[in-house]
Amino acid sequence: MLLSLDEILTVTLTLFAIIDIVGAVPVLLSMKSKIGEIESGKATLASGLLMILFLVFGADLLAALGVDISSFAVAGSIVIFIMGLEMVLGIELFRPDPDVSSGSVIPIAFPIIAGSGTLTTVMSLRANYGVYNILIGIIINLIAVYIVLKSLKFIEHKLGKSGLFVIRKFFGVILLAIAVKIFKANFSI
Repeated sequence: MLLSLDEILTVTLTLFAIIDIVGAVPVLLSMKSKIGEIESGKATLASGLLMILFLVFGADLLAALGVDISSFAVAGSIVIFIMGLEMVLGIELFRPDPDVSSGSVIPIAFPIIAGSGTLTTVMSLRANYGVYNILIGIIINLIAVYIVLKSLKFIEHKLGKSGLFVIRKFFGVILLAIAVKIFKANFSI
């Protein structure tokens, strides 16, 4: 229950690496072109609520649904794989919801920001770190997420169309590789 600067720093950096909001910029820009403006506050809040929900109730919630952590991770990897395919092949498999406001929550909040990797990590951190230290780490990461989401128009303007095209293709391949890695690590017959 004690606050520990070392724990907060470790949790913050771990979540920052898993969420990879900076690396997700091309995916976010791709989503932005489909759904229109991303509501930064709504997406950040939904991501935070999911992370906190999984911190407190994650294992119990999945167990109640009859889903194990590995199955959850595999399902998330499939969604990430499809998003990577869209970016690399220039096809549209994801159809935006007619209710444009939901686009800030799905797929932005889940699975891009608070995906299966993030939620599984949050549950795993609880075994080694204090809940309050994890909460502070989550909040610090949510601030970074909000700043990046708010800066998307600026980033898009600075990169230009050709820069965005190249980055989108490159990160699409990276996204495919991450999805395959998550799938391999959690899939068992």
